[in-house]
Amino acid sequence: MEHGSGPLNLCHVLTKSIIINRTYMLVHVTALSALVYYRASFFFSESNSRDRATTLAWLIIFLAELGLSFLWLLSQAFRWRPVRRAAFPERLPEDEKLPPIDVFVCTADPDKEPTVDVMNTVVSAMVLDYPPEKLHVYLSDDGGSPLTLHGTREAYDFARWRLPFCKRYGIKTRCPKAYFGEEDEDGEDIGTNSDNEFGSDKKKVKEKYELFKERVYVYRKKHRGDSSHTSRDHPPTIKVVRGNAPDEVVQAHQEPMPRLIYVSREKRPSHHHHFKAGALNVLLRVSGVISNSPYILVLDCDMYCNDPSSARQAMCFHLDPRLSRTLTLVQFPQRFHNISENDIYDSKIRTYFWTCFYGMDGLKGPVLSGTCVYIKRESLYRKPTQEGSDLMDLKKLFGHSNEFIKYLWLKEKPSKNTIASAALGKETQLLASCGYENGTKWGEEVGFMYYSVVEDYFTGFTLHCKGWTSVYYTPPKPQFLGTATTNLSRMLIQSTRWYSGLSQVGISRFCPLIYGSLRMPILQSMCYAELALFPFYCLPICCFATIPQICLVNGISIYPEVSSPYIILFAFIFLSSLCKHLYEVVASGHSVQTFLNEQRIWMIKSTTSYVYGTMDAVMTQIGMRRASFLPTNKVDNDEQSKRYEMGIVDFHTSIMFLAPMVTIVILNMASFIGGVARVLTLGGCNKLFLQIALSFFVLLMSYPVIEAMVLRTDKGRIPRSVTILSTFLSSVLLLLCSSFLM
Repeated sequence: MEHGSGPLNLCHVLTKSIIINRTYMLVHVTALSALVYYRASFFFSESNSRDRATTLAWLIIFLAELGLSFLWLLSQAFRWRPVRRAAFPERLPEDEKLPPIDVFVCTADPDKEPTVDVMNTVVSAMVLDYPPEKLHVYLSDDGGSPLTLHGTREAYDFARWRLPFCKRYGIKTRCPKAYFGEEDEDGEDIGTNSDNEFGSDKKKVKEKYELFKERVYVYRKKHRGDSSHTSRDHPPTIKVVRGNAPDEVVQAHQEPMPRLIYVSREKRPSHHHHFKAGALNVLLRVSGVISNSPYILVLDCDMYCNDPSSARQAMCFHLDPRLSRTLTLVQFPQRFHNISENDIYDSKIRTYFWTCFYGMDGLKGPVLSGTCVYIKRESLYRKPTQEGSDLMDLKKLFGHSNEFIKYLWLKEKPSKNTIASAALGKETQLLASCGYENGTKWGEEVGFMYYSVVEDYFTGFTLHCKGWTSVYYTPPKPQFLGTATTNLSRMLIQSTRWYSGLSQVGISRFCPLIYGSLRMPILQSMCYAELALFPFYCLPICCFATIPQICLVNGISIYPEVSSPYIILFAFIFLSSLCKHLYEVVASGHSVQTFLNEQRIWMIKSTTSYVYGTMDAVMTQIGMRRASFLPTNKVDNDEQSKRYEMGIVDFHTSIMFLAPMVTIVILNMASFIGGVARVLTLGGCNKLFLQIALSFFVLLMSYPVIEAMVLRTDKGRIPRSVTILSTFLSSVLLLLCSSFLM
């Protein structure tokens, strides 16, 4: 669509990155081919010195190298054609012609997701720079908490002060917590009004914000434990929020307000609730008979709107006729406000949001990230080219609500007067009931998908398989800011859950290399496959962290001699991979320290969350256990937060996570010391040099673990009991493998 002086958006192909990436791919593939030839030739040689132990060790390492090479090859699809986009919201049509938007905010547990923080997200969505009569904000409370409902009413009251203030003075930071937490407004938020008038209004709104927080805290303290139902057993509740004290907050300058709707779906222990995807599907149905907006903004409860223009920027893509016919979603990156400059836990997830998503955007678009996304409602119901269907077929897909089907298929708009009707109240109760989806295709063919706990990944995958496309847009100012995990324990728990869901897709009939390659371009299916199979990095990494070291202690050489020309090949593959990673980190505006942190966290995850996530997926797939999901705790611990800000890794976590990583570090320490002692006394440095260098590299990257075992005395250190247990495990592993290789 062109409006005014030009197009609504532009797409820039990153030519320089393409040249560098494709040149690197060609050179690296050539080197990997030479490596495969070197390894394979060993098994066809007739060397008299080859024994069973050496052959077995070579075979394991060869398989690990093949696995790592295969995953590397999949990852190159992200780097084939990266693009960046620009949007021009000033070229949009008049407000009267803009489409309505529904905002979905999901929360589950007020103990782990503080109510005031959730309401800050809700308020930030209500005061977006968009016609308020075209905004409808839905809060899904999966815990069914009276505190959350009370907080929603209080948030509505406060928003009636906040919205006129932001509009009058052109405030850019619309999240109350972020705005009032800023020490310096540097003048950009002040309009043409006098400083005294602005200061007076700001003080008044801040007082209302403090009153809002106080009322939430008082209610929480007064009603703690008063709930008559539990988070897993409660009836449906749908409330169109009017506020607690509407007369008190009426102001001289009345502003139209977005609708705010509280939704708590029915949950019973006998019914599977399908986690976040189930909550989103209830919001789809309930909103379908209340507002039925053609576009939906999905937000996590801790991901507030940092810039009020995101809706208009997203419409620059959704309203562009060159894209809109097949465009399902506009994905904004996730950015976080609580990450330190050091980012020791790689909480930014830089690889995905600064590399992978740009690459997927150059193909058919990025994967659905689960939050910060404007999605077309229609795409969750049908294919881009799908035509109408008869009523019985629709009921098999969407359930037996005639009211929902009427608005869904005929695209009728619900009347504002129907909100208060008793009939609509009964209809929304039905749509939010836990048995409504029985016998339907919700979560299978329509709505957000249920197959995996990573509903965002699988939903995006399904949409692309149906022929929809997507867009990744990264404006200069972060449109959304959230809360990232800032301690090791939460990070590993969260990533284990993610990698379990991804692995489940990777080993299922929906494996992108098979299911996806028949329904989307091969490069796009490779991107999805790399994400789904990413946890399987644990297999080659665990091999590289143990097998060469055990062989080193036993004097078994599995790499070329120093005098062999093939040593240059191995050194080149290893160093070029590190250099390419370093280049991507620096090119994305990050530091060398970020590169080191990413390498360390990748190694830690490879021996912990990748392993447990893959094991969980396999057990779930064969029916040994059911997928589980727990929200990440957003409540900060002061001591852990202090260590994080100081750049000190906090190892206060489960022994399940500590034991594997410490065992491998101790094994490498023993093999390095034993290997050096061996070559000094018996010789053989020419044959074992690369294995000694590999052990040294592992120890170098594992310095925080060694420091926490040996030097630190604070509460975030690795407990002595874990060190003793890991020493025992590494000794057993070394003895068993050594006896097997003898």
